[in-house]
Amino acid sequence: MRIAIISVSDRASRGIYEDRGGPAIAAWLNRVVSSPYELETSVIADGIESVSAALIAACDTAAAGLVLTTGGTGPAPRDLTVEATRAVIGKELPGFGEVMRQASLREVPTAILSRQTAGIRSRSLIVNLPGKPSAIETCLEAVFPAIPYCLDLIDAGRIETDPAILTSFRPKGS
Repeated sequence: MRIAIISVSDRASRGIYEDRGGPAIAAWLNRVVSSPYELETSVIADGIESVSAALIAACDTAAAGLVLTTGGTGPAPRDLTVEATRAVIGKELPGFGEVMRQASLREVPTAILSRQTAGIRSRSLIVNLPGKPSAIETCLEAVFPAIPYCLDLIDAGRIETDPAILTSFRPKGS
């Protein structure tokens, strides 16, 4: 299984500050995912074109079954990750965003400003996560139980989680 992490930030892509979102996702995956996987990471500038190109490359060229983005999901003018994701997916899975916002709202009232979503491009699942490391953990814990089965359904590859940390849901017989 190949997993791509795409950090979306103008300033981090220019080296003005260190990307913390991508490493937070990688650390979370390292702790929770028990099956082997290859990880590809990148830090790119905000923008529909840059994010769309990175998503297409991760899905079509690198054949990542799971693509996790961080950043660009807020209401600011340069927050365009969601628009770029919608431009490249064939099916949107809005339940991911709904669940991430619900989980985040238990922690901060500004979670309502977040526009995360998820969708499928061919045999890849793309999930847009927020940029703040603590919010990333909250959101991954909320939606990841459904991700392994979604990956099964789209033939993206099999992924297992450590049940002592996070139990994935698969219907009996899957």
